[in-house]
Amino acid sequence: MSEEEKLLKEAKKLPWDDRLFHKNWKVRNEANIDLAALCDSIADPKDPRLREFGPLFRKTLVDSNSPVQEKALDALVAFLRAADADAGRYGKEVCDAIVAKCLTGRPKTVEKAQAAFMLWVELEAVDAFLDAMEKAIKNKVSKAVVPAIDVMFQALSEFGAKVVPPKRILKMLPELFDHQDQNVRASSKGLTLELCRWIGKDPVKSILFEKMRDTMKKELEAELANVTGTARPSRKIRSEQDKEPEREAVSEVVGPGPSEESTGDAPLEIDEYELVDPVDILTPLEKSGFWDGVKATKWSERKEAVAELTKLASTKRIAPGDFTEICRTLKKLIADVNIAVAVEAIQAIGNLAKGLRTHFSGSSRFLLPGLLEKLKEKKPTLSEALTQTLQAMHTAGCLNLVDIVEDIKTAVKNKVPLVRSLTLNWVTFCIETSNKAVVLKLHKDYVPIFMECLQDGTPEVRDAAFSALAAIAKLVGMRPLERSLEKLDDVRRKKLSEMIMGSEGGTSTSASSATVKSSGVTAPSLETSDSSFVRRSAASMLSGKRPVQAAPGKQKGGSVKSGGSKKVDTTVQPKASKLVETPEDVEPAEMSLEEIESRLGSLIQADTISQLKSSAWKERLEAISSFKQQVESLQDIDQSVELLVRLLCAVPGWSEKNVQVQQQVIEGISHIASTAKKFPKKCVVLCLLGISERVADIKTRTHAMKCLTAFSEAIGPGFVFERLYKIMREHKNPKVLSEGILWMVSAVDDFGVSHLKLKDLIDFCKETGLQSSAAATRNSTIKLLGAIHKFVGPDIKGFLNDVKPALLSALEAEYEKNPFEGASVVLKRNVRATESTSSVSAGGLDSLPREDISGKITPTLLKSLESPDWKVRLESIEAVNKILEEANKRIQPTGTVELFGALRARLYDSNKNLVAATLTAVGNVASAMGAPVEKFSKGILSDVLKCLGDNKKHMRECTLTTLDSWLSAVHLDKMVPYITAAISETKLGAEGRKDLFEWLTRQLSGLSDSSDAFHLLKPASSALTDKSSDVRKAAETCISEILRVSGHESVEKSLRDIQGPALALVERLKPHGSFQESFESRAISMGPTSKSISKAGKSASNGVLKHGSKATSRTIATKGSRLDSIMSQDISVQSQALINVKDSIKEDREKLVVRKFKFEEPRPEQIQDLENDMTKYLREDLHRRLLSPDFKKQVEGLEMLQKALPTIKKEIIEILDILLRWFALQFCKSNTTCLLKVLEFLPDLFDSFRDEAYTLTESEAAIFFPCLIEKLGHNIEKVREKMRELTKQIVQAYTAAKSFPYILEGLHSKNNRTRIECADLVGYLIDHHVAEISGQLKSLQTVANLTAERDGEIRKAALNTLATGYKILGEDIWRYVRKLTDAQKSMLDDRFKWKVREMEKRNEGKPGEARASLRRSVREIGSDVAEQSGEVTRSVSGPALSRRNFGHSEPHMESQLMPHVLSGANGPTDWNEALDIISFGSPEQSVQGMKVVCHELAQSINDPEGGAMDELVRDADRLVSRLADKVAKTFEFSLTGASSRSCKYVLNTLMQTFQNKRLAYAVKETTLDSLITELLLWLLDERVPHMDDGSQLLKALNVLMLKILDNADRTSSFVVLINLLRPLDPSRWPSPASNETFASRNQKFSDLVVKCLIKLTKVLQSTIYEVDLDRILQSIYLYLQDLGMEEIRRRAGTDDKPLRMVKTVLHELVKLRGAAIKSHLSMVPIDMKPQPIILDYIDLNLETLAAARMLTSTGSGGQTHWGDSAANNPSSATHSADAQLKQELAAIFKKIGDKQTCTIGLYELYRITQLYPKVDIFSQLQNASEAFRTYIRDGLMQMEKNAAAGRTPSSLPMPTPPPASLNVSSPEFAPLSPVHTNSLVDSKSLNVKSEPTSFNLPPSYTEENRLNNATRGLTENSMVDQRNERYISGVTSGTLDAIRERMKSMQLAASAGNLDQETRPLMYVSDNVNQAVSGQIPRASENPLQSGVLPMDERALSGLQARMERLKSGTIEPL
Repeated sequence: MSEEEKLLKEAKKLPWDDRLFHKNWKVRNEANIDLAALCDSIADPKDPRLREFGPLFRKTLVDSNSPVQEKALDALVAFLRAADADAGRYGKEVCDAIVAKCLTGRPKTVEKAQAAFMLWVELEAVDAFLDAMEKAIKNKVSKAVVPAIDVMFQALSEFGAKVVPPKRILKMLPELFDHQDQNVRASSKGLTLELCRWIGKDPVKSILFEKMRDTMKKELEAELANVTGTARPSRKIRSEQDKEPEREAVSEVVGPGPSEESTGDAPLEIDEYELVDPVDILTPLEKSGFWDGVKATKWSERKEAVAELTKLASTKRIAPGDFTEICRTLKKLIADVNIAVAVEAIQAIGNLAKGLRTHFSGSSRFLLPGLLEKLKEKKPTLSEALTQTLQAMHTAGCLNLVDIVEDIKTAVKNKVPLVRSLTLNWVTFCIETSNKAVVLKLHKDYVPIFMECLQDGTPEVRDAAFSALAAIAKLVGMRPLERSLEKLDDVRRKKLSEMIMGSEGGTSTSASSATVKSSGVTAPSLETSDSSFVRRSAASMLSGKRPVQAAPGKQKGGSVKSGGSKKVDTTVQPKASKLVETPEDVEPAEMSLEEIESRLGSLIQADTISQLKSSAWKERLEAISSFKQQVESLQDIDQSVELLVRLLCAVPGWSEKNVQVQQQVIEGISHIASTAKKFPKKCVVLCLLGISERVADIKTRTHAMKCLTAFSEAIGPGFVFERLYKIMREHKNPKVLSEGILWMVSAVDDFGVSHLKLKDLIDFCKETGLQSSAAATRNSTIKLLGAIHKFVGPDIKGFLNDVKPALLSALEAEYEKNPFEGASVVLKRNVRATESTSSVSAGGLDSLPREDISGKITPTLLKSLESPDWKVRLESIEAVNKILEEANKRIQPTGTVELFGALRARLYDSNKNLVAATLTAVGNVASAMGAPVEKFSKGILSDVLKCLGDNKKHMRECTLTTLDSWLSAVHLDKMVPYITAAISETKLGAEGRKDLFEWLTRQLSGLSDSSDAFHLLKPASSALTDKSSDVRKAAETCISEILRVSGHESVEKSLRDIQGPALALVERLKPHGSFQESFESRAISMGPTSKSISKAGKSASNGVLKHGSKATSRTIATKGSRLDSIMSQDISVQSQALINVKDSIKEDREKLVVRKFKFEEPRPEQIQDLENDMTKYLREDLHRRLLSPDFKKQVEGLEMLQKALPTIKKEIIEILDILLRWFALQFCKSNTTCLLKVLEFLPDLFDSFRDEAYTLTESEAAIFFPCLIEKLGHNIEKVREKMRELTKQIVQAYTAAKSFPYILEGLHSKNNRTRIECADLVGYLIDHHVAEISGQLKSLQTVANLTAERDGEIRKAALNTLATGYKILGEDIWRYVRKLTDAQKSMLDDRFKWKVREMEKRNEGKPGEARASLRRSVREIGSDVAEQSGEVTRSVSGPALSRRNFGHSEPHMESQLMPHVLSGANGPTDWNEALDIISFGSPEQSVQGMKVVCHELAQSINDPEGGAMDELVRDADRLVSRLADKVAKTFEFSLTGASSRSCKYVLNTLMQTFQNKRLAYAVKETTLDSLITELLLWLLDERVPHMDDGSQLLKALNVLMLKILDNADRTSSFVVLINLLRPLDPSRWPSPASNETFASRNQKFSDLVVKCLIKLTKVLQSTIYEVDLDRILQSIYLYLQDLGMEEIRRRAGTDDKPLRMVKTVLHELVKLRGAAIKSHLSMVPIDMKPQPIILDYIDLNLETLAAARMLTSTGSGGQTHWGDSAANNPSSATHSADAQLKQELAAIFKKIGDKQTCTIGLYELYRITQLYPKVDIFSQLQNASEAFRTYIRDGLMQMEKNAAAGRTPSSLPMPTPPPASLNVSSPEFAPLSPVHTNSLVDSKSLNVKSEPTSFNLPPSYTEENRLNNATRGLTENSMVDQRNERYISGVTSGTLDAIRERMKSMQLAASAGNLDQETRPLMYVSDNVNQAVSGQIPRASENPLQSGVLPMDERALSGLQARMERLKSGTIEPL
């Protein structure tokens, strides 16, 4: 098991939060997958685990790893599906996380994020969702805004405006309208249109239009015209879903009536009032002077004041407030003497009522009496204002009729009749606009009032009373009025009854008309809404971007305008008429159970029915079994079918819970359906909902599917399918949809498609099935479409063009499983119903709908086809093609006669391009129309055939393609008369005849017989005497096919008309036995292009093809363009791999390649070998195209390769030599089109090689490069440019050094253009790759020789190249071009001078300056080495890559690690050149630079007194930095198979540098970090031992590492190594390990770093004064702070070497410096809160060392307080020893009580007893049990025995608990640090008696040093002996305050200028010794042996001096 698998396995044991937030992304990924699976398995939404998971998602969704984030979204979706509304508490945080991170991810991530949002809405967390959306739309990245708008659009369209409040969306939209991104604006428009569907157009216009720009308004106005129909939610929130199925099941059993359907489809009324924000009008009213105005004496002023109120109150919603005083004033103004003022006041009241609504109810009742009283006025303006205001007060809800009864009674008794009548009219209006429940409450109060008014003397009042009573009767019926009507006389009673009946009749009429209208019109709109539910994009609502599936719903008027009126008549109207005509036959009426029982009579026993009603399931089961037996025994059940089915639907009914009973019920219904001769469709309607729900249940699925099949056999599957569409689309259970579609799959297989309306079925699949969010539904739909494909063929694809690409690919795979069989499919079942046959279509292709395009063939279009402007004609032809595309390439023949006439004229167009376009259009029309084309085309086929006479091959190809399309529509026999005439046409020409015969041969080869083919025999035989041999050969082949497919009698009859040589030939071919031979011989004569035909022919015997052969199916399925025809021949091989490399052995082929630089034309045998190889390794259709003599086929083959290139890179690499041979062959041919395609493909090919890190082998280069170079001189400029760029690309990939010889060879070409191009390429190489070709520059002589050529262009190119060389190389160029005449030299001088002037103008310096280092390398090093080794210098530009084919080896290798020192390189110039070569040269070239460096180093070391060493010291850091960079490049270069020579040189140069301490000390810390990291990484690399001299390299790496540790600045070494203890960035590793994780590699790396630190720490005692302790402590501080206390605690229990090593270093520093270590904390922020972790560890070490007697305490021991508070609170600075000991013992006893740490605890307790023998530890255990005390006593005895025997538990991990200040101890004791728990201070080092100060590493480290690994040298070599002279440093009581005071005084002195630069060391020593820390360091005059401190010389003080210098200068600030 790999490390990764172990990690994943272990991680599964962790808690969820640890797994989900693990540092390894794969663990997080697995955790999310497991979480999703777990959530899917949870059935109970109240499961407590869901509450545990909820808070986790806000972090998992923001994961930086995209795949993990996607899986987190999957988990969230699963969680939301399992949870209930209670999960909404997490909605805000999770939605915010999704918005923050998921909306800008990959498309799949965005889609899942949208699904999660939809589920939050479903869980009623709408507020959190919309809050998140408000943030999302403000995102600066428009890519994140569009999905947010889309998900709001989808939520609104699916859940509706009741769930998703439109008000908040309306607030978001205005800022989106002005967004800078057009996609955002388009989506916001779509969202606005969706809002219009839910809340109406007027509210949206009134709220939003005022906030839009004019342009946006116009666009939306245009779009709003297309918004029709009503919206209806398609998805319920979770709480409603639980209640919905039961209600729906009950309603479906009863049978929904038309009224119910219409109410269900009613639009959701959204009140505009709720969408707008309230407006405060009181404040502006106060400011307007209203109160002064209404008191004015002038009526105009009063009117203006009230008009201001009216204007302010006209807002849609008014903020509530105190309107009491305003209403009092208005009540007075109603009675104003001026009518204008009264009218204005009344209008103001109406506006207030509309704006305040219920908040105005009190004021309304206060104003009502006055308003009713005012009705007496007869002024029209006043009465109209009163009527509107009173109606507004009621509709706004301000008044309730129940509350104003008294006011109405008063008003109807008013003495003015007008008041009484208008009051009654208003009450009538109120009743009509109220609901039934309100009227039921109030009718008892109002009916007496109305009855009384019927006695009124005024007719208007009586009529108003009659109207009021009729309104009540309309709502609540006649029953409440019966008693009142008894009191009326006959006349009044009759009048009232007539009014009531009239209103009811009108109502019923309107209701029925509404029903018809809704059934006929709203159904399409509902389809539209359904289709829009599943659309994710809001922009799709726009007409310009609407997808195809939305067209049917939106085409209410659009399709008619576009000329589709006939189609509408033939498709929509039959549906409507069917719905209107047959409801009584199909829709079952209601029938009670009693009625069913009575009508059944004795048909079924009464006991059986009573048992069916029983509550005991066993009785019901027995009863249903009895029922089945009784039904089976019935002789004639046709009369009782409906009653029997109704009985079963009623009892036990579809709500039956028992599965067995359900199964028996379904079987009973199935039996009835299968035995009844006529099964009513009503019965199907009754059962279908229940059966479809049973299909969803796995226990009843089989029975239910059989029942549906029985229904289909009885009445036809068409009716069942139509009814199921609506049920499955609207059902809430997704299983009903998915399993129902699966039944449809079986039904299509059983019954075919002839009984189905395929358009409806395909639309259902596309809009419902494929758009479903459930994968099972989509998969079922794909299977259904595959089953349809088997019957209708590939034409179904035209109806699915707008499906998502992922679904399209799945559909393609399904089509392959269900290939087109057409009419040959044998149906398994038949429909019994006789009337169903009338609706059966022909099946197959004709069953797909065809569109009438006659409306689109307008006179304008036909006239445009005759236009004199060719562009207009071309556009018209393209318009015809577009019409066909819009009709899915399936059209009716209506109206196409005129079109064919217009197209016929275009076949004779003078513009050949238009003729070709016309041919394509004719072919498209023919294939789209099908068989009727022969009748409606008016003989256009003869004109098409005449186009074969064109002398251009392209035109003839187009004609043949048209013939293929025509043949797909009609049979070949129908075309024979036209073909016969065409063959005889003299103008056809030889090429045209040949092509026609070949086409005929191909078509006849796929036929077994043809009745009319013999008519072709005579014209074909006449062609046997044609002048052209090609025509004769083609005719002969065609005749053999004609004879094969024609009958014997037909042939004999035709022979009479044949004479001459043709007769002899036909007689020779005539015997049937020879047909097969001639057939095969024809295949051979046709060459490679006829291979597929010959294969088809071979499958035939005796002239008849075998059943199911490829040729037959190929011929039937042929359709579309000629390319489609060709592709159809390749169906048999499409499933095979494009390239087969199974038997490919590339190495064997490369051995046969002759590697020459010069190009030779390919010989015939080489071409034959190439064809054989291509046939062997390439798929049949591909090699057939590539080897075709037709260049178009070759281009097609290249396109196939280019398309598949990303997926077959490795296969192409395997056969690259074969492909390069083919490319070279194409270069030698003359076809420009194919050559350009090759030149287009090759750059992509070489780019893919770069991605795969692949380089051409020498054999591959030898195959292709010579040909490419030779053909560079092509005579077409465009081709030359492409070849030039390709050559440069290959140079980059193959390296310039290897490419250079091929280019030089091109200079000898016979083609002058080739020589010019090659000369330019040489200049390009010098300019860009001079370092790589430096060893081959002698070849410039060849370029120089070209300056003597006669051709001026060649001379010019050569001079330009040499001028470029002069620019780069300077005067050195003359070394390479010596053999020149004087004239040539003069030309070069002139050109060089011109070049100098050009460089001066461009400020490019002087010639040779830019490449001085390379010039030196070329002149003195590179060329010599190249000459001596006889090789071309190899190089790798850029970072070295691990290449697969680096075939060369290094013949010249150094046997020693130390290179030979060059004697000729000296001086600083050479040094700088060498450094440049090391930096920029290739690994091989850098060797020369390192030779120079080694030489300089050797000279300087031998002469240390000279000035050269100072110069080298200054450059030491630069040298080491460049060498450190070179380490990786040289090792990577060597790993490719090259020599390790450069690796040895770079290590040796570093070794020489670090052997000198001055040079080593000059290397900076950053450079040291880079170098040490690189060396340690290569020490760990597993590839190094396998390299050339790998063991020597490992040894050299070890020795160099030790040398660095010995001689480099030790402070820098410490800091670098401590920093490297952190995990290393994965990008710094040389290459990823295949079988090793980065965690394990980091572990090994840390182990190496630890060993290096051990090396430094061992000698720390002797080097303590050489290091800057402040910086080391700073690095330790940073390391501990980065870890944090929690991580330190976690690692304390594990064997964590890095942490232990840091503690060891700190322990050793404290041991060596004692309490004086506190004075080295200048770079640690000691005042930080909480205080740094390092301070606690220093205290801990001081206490531990003091307790171990390794320090002599001279004061108050462990100073634990590091802040300034010690002075203010002395009690906090120290703790008593007793308290410390108590806490220490408490911690030890706690360890002993734990099983895992008991041994360690006993051992520590034993050490306490040894250190403090007088302490009674058992006094601390008074409360413990006797058993525990006995256990401790026995344990201590055992520990004492072990100690006596020399055994200690050192191998056990002894973790160091956290320091006291950061650890919460037991409450019984005060916090105190443990004394003896330091993991790095073993008992051996603590109990040393003879040498208490000697440094001993922990045992674990000494054992680790025995490990065998690559770094043995670090611990085995050059270890310095430890000194025996040790000293004991004293622990002083000096606090940090003294140090601070000293620092302040020194800073003040520095600022006052008292410190002189020269006296600083002396002052520092005296101050430090005498004043600041006198207790820490003894005076210098004291005897060092007595004081125990070594004397400090000047060097020893360097570290302290540097530290104090920083303090005095103020440059060191606390961190």
